Amino acid sequence: MTPDIAAHTVKAGADALGLMFYEPSKRHLTPDQAHGICRQVEPFVAKVGVVVNPDADYLHAILDRVSLTHLQFHGEESAEFCRSFGLPYIKSVRVSGEVNLLEYESVYPDASGILLDTYVKDFHGGTGKTFDWQRANYGGKKPIILAGGLNPENISDAIKTATPYGVDVSSGVEVDGVKNLRKITDFCANAFTYDL
Repeated sequence: MTPDIAAHTVKAGADALGLMFYEPSKRHLTPDQAHGICRQVEPFVAKVGVVVNPDADYLHAILDRVSLTHLQFHGEESAEFCRSFGLPYIKSVRVSGEVNLLEYESVYPDASGILLDTYVKDFHGGTGKTFDWQRANYGGKKPIILAGGLNPENISDAIKTATPYGVDVSSGVEVDGVKNLRKITDFCANAFTYDL
C-alpha cells in the first residue's frame, strides 16, 4: 500500500483501508509508512489497523503514530485485549467445518463486526482461498465482513450469496504481490453492481 494506491482505492469507492501491521506479511507497513498514507486519505474513510496477536506495547506505539479509526484482530486475541485499546474493533474468524460462528460471535460481544476469512493451516489470511459463502448466513447479530479469495470476477456472486455488511480484499486485487489499480477499480465497480 502506498499513498497513491490508497487515494485510488478511495476514489474507486472504498469506505475503508486496511493497514497491515503484521511483520511476517509481505504487506507489512511501518508506523511511519502508515502515517504517510493516512495523511493523504479523506477524513471520512475508515483507517483500519490489521494485526495478528500483537504485543500491547507495539500496538500502543502504532496508535501513538497513526490515526487509526478501527482495529482488526486476526489472531487468538481475547475480547478483553481487543477492547483495551479504546477503538472500535473487528474480530476475524477463519471459517472451517468445526467453527461455530454463533458461539464465536458471543465470545466477542462488543466487536463492531465479525470478519469471515478462509481457514488455511498456519495462515492468518491473505491466502486467496475462498470458503462456502453460505456460511455467512448463520443468523448472528453482528455485521459480517466477507473476506477470503475475493476478486473482481467473483465479488458480485459472493455478495449475492453471503449478503454481508461489507467485503475485504487484498490478494484479489494484486498482480505479482503488488496492488493493481485496474483490479481495484474493477473490484469496486463489480461490488457496487449488486444492490443489497
